Amino acid sequence: MSRYTKKDIIRMAEEEDVEFIRLQFTDIFGMLKNVAVTASQLEKALNNRCMFDGSAIEGFVRIEESDMYLYPDLDTFAIFPWRPQQGKVARLMCDVYRPNGEPFEGDPRYVLKKVLKEAADMGYEFHVGPECEFFLFHTDEEGRPTTNTHENASYFDVGPIDLAENVRRDIVLNLEDMDIEVEASHHELSPAQHEIDLEYTEGLAAADNIMTFKMAVKTIAKRHGLHATFMPKPKAGMNGSGMHINMSLADAHGKNLFVDDNDSLGLSKVAYQFMAGILAHIREITLLTNPLVNSYKRLVPGYDAPVCVAWSAHANRSALIRIPSARGEDSTRIELRCPDSAVNPYLALAACLAAGLDGIKKEMTPPASVDCNVFAMTDEEMRTLGIEQLPQTLGEAIEAFEGSAFAKELLGDHIYTKYLEAKSAEWKKFRAEVTDWEVQEYLYKF
Repeated sequence: MSRYTKKDIIRMAEEEDVEFIRLQFTDIFGMLKNVAVTASQLEKALNNRCMFDGSAIEGFVRIEESDMYLYPDLDTFAIFPWRPQQGKVARLMCDVYRPNGEPFEGDPRYVLKKVLKEAADMGYEFHVGPECEFFLFHTDEEGRPTTNTHENASYFDVGPIDLAENVRRDIVLNLEDMDIEVEASHHELSPAQHEIDLEYTEGLAAADNIMTFKMAVKTIAKRHGLHATFMPKPKAGMNGSGMHINMSLADAHGKNLFVDDNDSLGLSKVAYQFMAGILAHIREITLLTNPLVNSYKRLVPGYDAPVCVAWSAHANRSALIRIPSARGEDSTRIELRCPDSAVNPYLALAACLAAGLDGIKKEMTPPASVDCNVFAMTDEEMRTLGIEQLPQTLGEAIEAFEGSAFAKELLGDHIYTKYLEAKSAEWKKFRAEVTDWEVQEYLYKF
């Protein structure tokens, strides 16, 4: 049940002097899009009568079937706190519909809502807590982004060593003004790298919050004269930016179904099955959790990112899935560590949930936990234990995704085909490029 009605939205817009409303949606590659309407057009927008050209959005539809409609989700109404206080700007997250009133199958938000509905039919509510990492870099004289920074701060450092302490503070305060709760924020391991952990909440709200978070981070960074990037690995020789996803299932009354006090790890049978499903399908969906060529520069040994399909019962950060040490109704969850901050959160969360539900339906059992440093294991040791590797390049991720009946059923023919075509083209283009490293390494020698 919605917490806001159309009358509530109109009243709040009038009381808060809102002059512009941005109707926002996300394309299949996780890029936020919007069309702005004035307050005089708000009622029309709330009645689902705002149309846009879907053929202009990459991965949507052909020009001969281009008319699309935006259906605002009333619960997502929020005022941008960084915009003027007179003539304010608000937003509504929207679902995309066809002219015949049917949901557009190419809308990533629709994909997630379908899987959430499947979970609800099974008696589950999906809860998610994302840990979002990003870099803050200087811009050049023309305002273009660079990878330069003056700071050399590291994990949990404070000001004045952490030069962006006030930037994070502004980001957090703006998010809280939009009713997005922040659990923690801190400097990360690499110079100019930061992490902000968002509230643990229901799956659709979590995906919406991630999209809002990215917009807020980039906007506030720009006001401080900086460029925020969610590129997974902007500089060699240092840690990249991940987006660890903490997950659990609850029943209709909010009870955490991952908890079992009689288990040695405090995990229920449902939790083990859910985790087993993710482990079974992770290679097929890595293209969704790690979508860029650059994503796989982060997934290499020695940089605090997983490289193998394994889970750990302890605080072992070399494993793909770890079980955080905190236990109990509010804390028991699993943490998937491979996703990065470039993901489309709707597709990534849908993939994780669908894989977990498949594990429950098929009563899967996870392999034995690996409680040693996976990075230090030899290939022979991993083969002996039956540990697979995650895809090591975008090309390998495409191979695992291509022909996957699970991925195709999850995404539907439209997104599956468009996404595969785009990522295959991206990989082909990358393979044809000549990098600076190649020139420096080979030009003189050969």
